[in-house]
Amino acid sequence: MSATPIHRAIVAQVLIAVCSVSRAFSGEVVLEDTKLLVAFDESTGALVRMESKFPHWTIERRPELGVSFRMFVPVPERRYNFVLGRKQKAVVVEKMSRNKVRMEWKNVASENGGILPITFTAVVTLNDGALTFDATLENSSSLIVETVDYPYFGDFNRPGNDVPMAARTMWYGNLGAVELYPHFSNAKGYWGDFYPTKTFDSNRSLFCLIQSPEEGMYIGMHDPSQQYLLQFTFEQHPGVLSSITDAVPTRDEIDGKEVHLEFRTCHFIFASPHSTKALAPVVVRCYAGDWHSGVDIYKAWRCTWFKEPQIPDWAKDVHAWQEIQINSPEENYSFPYTDLLRYARGCAAEGIRAIQLVGWNNGGQDRGNPSLDTDPHLGTWRQLHEAIAEAQKMGVKVILFGKFPWADKTTRRYESDFSEYAAGDPYNIPYENGGDSYLTPSQLAGINNHRFAVMDFLDPAYRNIAVTEFKKVLALGADGFLYDEVPTHNPVYYNFFPGHGYAPPGFIYHGDKLLAEQLHASADSVNDNFLFAGEGPQDWLLQYYPFSYFRINASSTPVCRYIDSRAPLMVAVVGFDNREMLNQCLLYRYIISYEPYNFKGELKDFPLTMEYGKKVDELRKRYAQFLWDGNFSDTKGAAIRADSVRGFPGFVTRSDEGLAGGQGFDAGSYRYSVFTSTSGKRAVVVVNQEIEKAITVTVDLPGAHALIKATPEEPDARTTSGTLNIPPRSAVVVMEQ
Repeated sequence: MSATPIHRAIVAQVLIAVCSVSRAFSGEVVLEDTKLLVAFDESTGALVRMESKFPHWTIERRPELGVSFRMFVPVPERRYNFVLGRKQKAVVVEKMSRNKVRMEWKNVASENGGILPITFTAVVTLNDGALTFDATLENSSSLIVETVDYPYFGDFNRPGNDVPMAARTMWYGNLGAVELYPHFSNAKGYWGDFYPTKTFDSNRSLFCLIQSPEEGMYIGMHDPSQQYLLQFTFEQHPGVLSSITDAVPTRDEIDGKEVHLEFRTCHFIFASPHSTKALAPVVVRCYAGDWHSGVDIYKAWRCTWFKEPQIPDWAKDVHAWQEIQINSPEENYSFPYTDLLRYARGCAAEGIRAIQLVGWNNGGQDRGNPSLDTDPHLGTWRQLHEAIAEAQKMGVKVILFGKFPWADKTTRRYESDFSEYAAGDPYNIPYENGGDSYLTPSQLAGINNHRFAVMDFLDPAYRNIAVTEFKKVLALGADGFLYDEVPTHNPVYYNFFPGHGYAPPGFIYHGDKLLAEQLHASADSVNDNFLFAGEGPQDWLLQYYPFSYFRINASSTPVCRYIDSRAPLMVAVVGFDNREMLNQCLLYRYIISYEPYNFKGELKDFPLTMEYGKKVDELRKRYAQFLWDGNFSDTKGAAIRADSVRGFPGFVTRSDEGLAGGQGFDAGSYRYSVFTSTSGKRAVVVVNQEIEKAITVTVDLPGAHALIKATPEEPDARTTSGTLNIPPRSAVVVMEQ
């Protein structure tokens, strides 16, 4: 009798258990379950072996390259002083239970500072394939422990010799991709390090995916409170074959040197002398599949801490905005406050629900920050207040634009009101942001930009100033506030200046949450239906600024939409016949922000874009059960078959640093997405972004019976076999009947 699938599974599990026992080498402490095996050296505590079982992937292969941890502890007159874990002996490496190991190192030997009275304790737990690294540092020395690298993979292997690999992290509404293999470019500059290096910051993304075409590893900083910076760090040893190609050596050795990729998480804890610091938990988990499977791990954890924000009902429906700049720092004064009514009438006539008004504050956009006073060159406070009220009577919401991370150093108020709250570096020098350029040759060349001080959000006094400025928006009767540049304090992470209400250094990004809570409290006391919007907030900030506005390109990966099917996400549409961007709005359920002349024009300036955009929104209203209220699963749940048509590649094989998504736009390409209604029926949106050529594709929707299709130009549903001829620059929606 032939073996059943159940019998085969049992045999496989037995064989795995037998093989696992044989792999438990002497001198190792091993944690193992049905999904993962990880081994630590019982003398040093180094992570020496790691294997994923389903799918099989030997992640840490060569024990001699294993590392336990690394610390950076500068000493007087010599900052370059590391504590290298590979040179330490552990005082404890013990198995506390079948799924938990505890390790401890005491009185560590540093490279240039001698023996230091520092104790580092780590507890590693394996639970259903998830490996959690918890650690505590006891610093009994007179020095500051600036960073701790833990966990540390000294020999991170790709799933196969010829398998490409990339790092994927979230930022600005996108899941970016940066190549790790077969090429590894140096993101830090050849002058700055020994080995080609890349880092990715936790203030942008709480997780990093190490992704291959069919499998990957999730690494997450499981603390959304942003107590300090963590960097996901990669180093390619001993380097690349060629500085022209950035090709990584394919063998284990070159010129007598070991070839290996190091991966570690670097905790910037700045532990002061005679203090104890708990490190944020780091969770590692392998998975089968593409980036969706990795993000699913993050989504499951996110549900344990993410607080659903309050969003006004009007912002939840299918609707569109117009963004308008009324003034810039070069004083172009586009129109007076009273003319806002003309724009509101235009919006009402086109069915546009909201206006984002930019540059209304004194000095214009990116001048005078953080002040939110009205500008006398544009009119009076009362005129703006009345214009907002009249626009609201027309059914058009007004959202005022502003920002708090910077203070304009050219204003009179800077020295008197703001300078004492500016963040500074360890050398007692204030940090500075170079400012922004607008319209005139001098500013576009960066000659007369308004330089900004970077403000310390951890300082309660400065947060109170920001709240006072914000109350001016509430007093004007605005329907909402769009916080520009909300996700960044560029170029600053920490404030080292004393006198800010806490012991420095302080991680400024932790202050974002504190300020957001104060802004919400102020708004709730005036208008509990107030909309908080932000420019591309990180996912952990979407609890406070739930309406996210950002810009995308052809290669963007819709990670925020995949995480939350109904979050109000809006993108800019600026082209004069911008069908491609509007198609992507349909594809990913993005709200449209109309911005003719780079948000300096009127809706009538681009009739082709307006005409197609309105058709897209009408289609979304008509089939809202799929396209607006349905669950978005990106490409999961359906497939596209096409002859002689290249789809967008599912995996990056070569990318420039910073390329959004890491996937190049390819002429003749298509994209698609899947929506599922509450009744369980599905819809597939297919977009042909080819400029001139029609394409023929077949939608494969497993288990579907009768299908219908509709387009923005032909919204009445018609039956279809699932095989579609899609004109260039067009979209089709296929739905289950």
